[in-house]
Amino acid sequence: MGFEFATASRILFGCGKLKEVAPIAGELGRRALVVTGKSAARAEGLIVALRRDGIECATFAVAGEPTVELVQRGVEAGREAKSDLIIAIGGGSVVDAGKAIGALLANEGDPFDYLEVIGRGRPLMKPSTPVIAIPTTAGTGAEVTRNAVLGSPAHRVKVSLRSPLMLPRVAIVDPELTRDMPPALTASTGLDALTQLIEPFVSVNANPMTDGFCREGMARAARSLRRAFERGNDMPAREDMALASLFGGLALANAGLGAVHGFAGPLGGMFPAAHGAACAALLPHVMEMNIRTLRARQPGSEALRRYDEVARIVTGRAAATAADGVAWVRELCGALGVPPVSAHGVTRGDFAALAEKAAAASSMKGNPVALTREELLEILERAVG
Repeated sequence: MGFEFATASRILFGCGKLKEVAPIAGELGRRALVVTGKSAARAEGLIVALRRDGIECATFAVAGEPTVELVQRGVEAGREAKSDLIIAIGGGSVVDAGKAIGALLANEGDPFDYLEVIGRGRPLMKPSTPVIAIPTTAGTGAEVTRNAVLGSPAHRVKVSLRSPLMLPRVAIVDPELTRDMPPALTASTGLDALTQLIEPFVSVNANPMTDGFCREGMARAARSLRRAFERGNDMPAREDMALASLFGGLALANAGLGAVHGFAGPLGGMFPAAHGAACAALLPHVMEMNIRTLRARQPGSEALRRYDEVARIVTGRAAATAADGVAWVRELCGALGVPPVSAHGVTRGDFAALAEKAAAASSMKGNPVALTREELLEILERAVG
């Protein structure tokens, strides 16, 4: 047995932890680039606190999922402000943008020098400008991952900028910041979190350390995602989902993912589909195909046993089987109103390109079984609705 585990240098979790950002920031830098969503209003109180502590602040807005071009503009903004610290407060897109900006501020060259798949894939040589990551959604776990997912409209794909040197210096997870998430966003991000707990658990790179995060995170998501969706002010449920998201990030960064994310990157690059919505639409169908394929080709595999364990955790039934787990996930997706991939514009004419790009995606390397082109196409057929 052998494995590696890496994460943010410091993690703070709990309601009210946002108040601790300013003194922590003062230990890391004096000129902050505050990366926000399309409106900086949510960060106003934080910016006031930072300036009160003598930290200069410039802001950079991320209106949607980050692209290579947007991150390049963020790097230019950071250089113009002479920023020595990045504070990213927002959803996974904002946190990913902040991490990418921090990495490219510290490393010379063009983003395509370092990007996977469409770039030259060179390793980053210098540690990122310090990043404080503050998620305001509960889903991606980006505050503790070592990559940033960036879209390239010219290539119609999403790819990763990836390096252990990109891990945030500090991750601050304050569940209070997720209280106002609308139901649809709660659903898509929450199902992304659940996916990022299931896929590392059955990954070929699963290890005892990530297994613990996955088991605990799945149990919390199973009992609280629907509650958070139905009652946004249910703070115990919001806390559970914030923890599930954090644990999913810790797990995926160290054990990898699988076919759901193998598809989600190309799907999000080719169509206007948010990452969480894409994962939610694919999850039950990928689970079902993996289980069927494992039974046919690897009937004695550890992954099959793990799918049975997933079912026992999410259903709460000691005798549940892998098929029960798939049924539970499918029912949850229905209850949360998850639309099929056709809602994002996908048609059967797009299947071949999606399957080809998914097969080449880095996330596919963690899938518990190698899926054929025909099996990938069948997943899309089931997910199209």
